[in-house]
Amino acid sequence: MKTRRTWRLAEREAAKREAAESGVDVRGVLAATAGALRGRAGWALGSVLVIALGLLGVRLFANGDDSGTPPDTRARAYKDYDACLLTDDKGIVTGAPAAPVWEGMQAASLDERIRVTFVPVTGEQSVANARPFLNGLVQRDCEIVVASGAPQVKAAEAAAKKNPEVRFVTVGEDGGAARDNLTRVAPGASLKDDITATVKRLAADS
Repeated sequence: MKTRRTWRLAEREAAKREAAESGVDVRGVLAATAGALRGRAGWALGSVLVIALGLLGVRLFANGDDSGTPPDTRARAYKDYDACLLTDDKGIVTGAPAAPVWEGMQAASLDERIRVTFVPVTGEQSVANARPFLNGLVQRDCEIVVASGAPQVKAAEAAAKKNPEVRFVTVGEDGGAARDNLTRVAPGASLKDDITATVKRLAADS
């Protein structure tokens, strides 16, 4: 029966013969590998290998589809067209005079994909105070400017003469000089629908 010492000697001799034949110090390589995997160094090396393999897997998964994410077909594609509403200091809250006007503009936006915004005139409710607010909408390149409220309407009536490239819509009774770029919509039960139809028509004619 071979003793443990005899078995170890035979193992060493076999390793020496293999190293001699291959030209590689197998014992040295094995010793270095065992040392590297022993203790904290082994844990560190193993952790690095696990992290590296995980990152590689994530990268391969992310690059598996070169076509990229398809665009969201539900995204609304607006025209480059803006309809802007000028209101009194009450804005578009429920019950305010401009509330049905804003609802009509929103309905037109859903059908025609037109951007709609509103700006309230704060401070004194006068033509002089409404004028800079209205001029701001014109400078913002609003193609349609809708005015609700007596001071806002008068400011829009005056601005229509100076800005023929802008379409103005005023909410009020007929009055003043008629102009090609000025449309008057009378208040009443059908105001919302009338505003919707007017904005859609002006956008289609542009």
